[in-house]
Amino acid sequence: MQQFSRRAFAAISLAAPLVLAAARASVARPQSVPPDVETRSLDELHRAALAEGGKLVVYAGGDIPNASAGLEQAFKKRFPGMDARIITDLSKFHDARIDLQLARGRLEADVAHLQTLQDFERWKTQDQLLAYKPLDWDAIAPEYKDPDAAFHAISVVAFSNSFNITLVPEADAPRDALDYLDPKLKGRICLTYPHDDDAVLYQFDRIVNAHGWEYIDRLLQQDVLWVRGTVPARLAVQEGKRAATFTASGAFAPAANSPLRFALPRHDVFHSWPQTAAIFREAQHKAAARLYLSWMASKDATIARTGQWSVRRDVPVPGGYKPISEYNTDPLRFQLFMQDRTRVERLKTQFEEMIGPALGPNPTGAKGVYLVDI
Repeated sequence: MQQFSRRAFAAISLAAPLVLAAARASVARPQSVPPDVETRSLDELHRAALAEGGKLVVYAGGDIPNASAGLEQAFKKRFPGMDARIITDLSKFHDARIDLQLARGRLEADVAHLQTLQDFERWKTQDQLLAYKPLDWDAIAPEYKDPDAAFHAISVVAFSNSFNITLVPEADAPRDALDYLDPKLKGRICLTYPHDDDAVLYQFDRIVNAHGWEYIDRLLQQDVLWVRGTVPARLAVQEGKRAATFTASGAFAPAANSPLRFALPRHDVFHSWPQTAAIFREAQHKAAARLYLSWMASKDATIARTGQWSVRRDVPVPGGYKPISEYNTDPLRFQLFMQDRTRVERLKTQFEEMIGPALGPNPTGAKGVYLVDI
């Protein structure tokens, strides 16, 4: 069995920023335009957004309906009079929707924050993004922002183990990939189709690299409940339909009275990445978009919505966890994976051949090129 040593992972982690920089440098891009550097306060930005009309449309990556309702309400509460819509759909549908809107000459989205990291470099190369440094730009760690300010991360997301403590004792809960092959977990696992979500695909790719395709053969013998969407996988565990999953994110500090617990592996590498945001150059509501990204970057808003790691260097990690650099993960490597679309599509086909097609409708229910009349 192939082992992925911490020493080897550390070497790759140290090299990752250099590889990522080289990959970015190899992409042709238009001449850099100096970014807008925000100097106004949030209240001043709010007044400018209201003067513009007070409307905002954000496309947010996610996999359940109204997943961003809490964020939308928090924004409206902080900035009265704003008519903001934060619309959730799978990132792979949002990016296609944005491209179609651009091709049609009528862009609905002002801002997007998505998992499809390769899109932001592409849109930058196509001169589709508005270079902008929001308030508190310097507080964002440099590895999480484009050097030309075309885009930046708003949060760091990790997928790992979620389990229900009423169904499996915390001491016995699966933490590493091989733990999920325990016969005691047969019929008790829920997982997201890897060929339906690139972040989950990346998880499975690393598992196969470590344990071979035989691991998937053995996993399929565990009577897994396969679902579309990572939040639906987590909810299946939270609701007691299954005991555990490794294809979902979760808060480091569990909610009160919740049976759900999130835990990182004991030994395995786990997947983390910077969820990335940008304003489009053709945005209809640029003042509102600037307000939104400056608010999202602010310390108070960041603390309020941070369940795992923040992209800000001055926000503590919740739940007693350590900085991400002290764990067996590298949030920069996912972008390299996402840029190799030929390999990604080949992996999708291979996993679909082994597991079967992803069954069920789009878990968000969103459909159509345009989603809101605003």
